[in-house]
Amino acid sequence: MDLGLHGKRALVCAASKGLGRGCAEALAEAGVALTINARGTEALEATAQHLRDTHGVPVTAVAGDITDEGARAEVLAAAGDVDILVTNAGGPPPGLWSDWDRADFIQALDANMLTPIALMKALLPGMMARKWGRVVNITSSSIKSPIPQLGLSNAARTGLTGYVAGTSRQVAEHGVTINNLCPGIHDTDRAVSLDTAVTKATGVTMDEARKTREASIPAKRYGTPEEFGATCAFLCSQHAGFIVGQNILLDGGAVVATV
Repeated sequence: MDLGLHGKRALVCAASKGLGRGCAEALAEAGVALTINARGTEALEATAQHLRDTHGVPVTAVAGDITDEGARAEVLAAAGDVDILVTNAGGPPPGLWSDWDRADFIQALDANMLTPIALMKALLPGMMARKWGRVVNITSSSIKSPIPQLGLSNAARTGLTGYVAGTSRQVAEHGVTINNLCPGIHDTDRAVSLDTAVTKATGVTMDEARKTREASIPAKRYGTPEEFGATCAFLCSQHAGFIVGQNILLDGGAVVATV
């Protein structure tokens, strides 16, 4: 399928590995010129070179913490007039409700709600003026089915979801869509982190922790960054212009819901 994206420009956050890299890879394969960001310079530069070599598209890599206002300004300046924005940031650590204080919540909100909003506010006007744009926010299946030990993530990502619900309906008439991709467990560093937390809490091995989690998923496996990225690329495509303000689960059926 021709996604109709050849020659478009995208900014993909947290793109050096994991789900962000999966999205960057799929967009590069579709002929999209990329600006990619992540905190670690070495991994980011390696990903950028891989994308250039594999797909022959221009890739600008800007290392820095996207939640920091100064770093974000640098990323936006390098990206210029982009047609596609993919927001992404690592989730806050798991814990108990009694573990967190105000500073923990502010940090979670900065990473998983306020930073995506700041990026949208910066880039939506240009997309609207050009009458075409795509925003995909990588959030979490927890906005549909809260995960008890991820209270910080549940709260911040649900806040972003509420913002997108209203904003997406205001910009759609200008040819701009905003949607959220809501991953369940995928084979990424985040899965390793969550499984490690289980081993520390229960004393089981990593293999046992993973097998137990896989057993809870109807698909009986973790998702892959490649299939996640392909879904992101479709949402950014010429074929997805009538998909507005949706929260799309990629969780192997783990969330049990009729609607």
